[in-house]
Amino acid sequence: MKYYFSINMTSEEFLPYYQGQIHSLIVTSTQGQRIQFPAMHIRKYLTRSGVRGYFCMETKNNKFLSLSKLR
Repeated sequence: MKYYFSINMTSEEFLPYYQGQIHSLIVTSTQGQRIQFPAMHIRKYLTRSGVRGYFCMETKNNKFLSLSKLR
């Protein structure tokens, strides 16, 4: 299954996730579904200004497969 969502977090807001104090992100997909996944998967998209973009997450049997930034 594919889920599409946007994230707009400053680097300060993302800091607890980066440091491992908070382990999971909860986002709302464009279809209105709440999705929880490990924050480590979004770390590679962190810039000095934070994490911003439109993403696609793929799962199978409710297991994480991939995350890609679309824009």
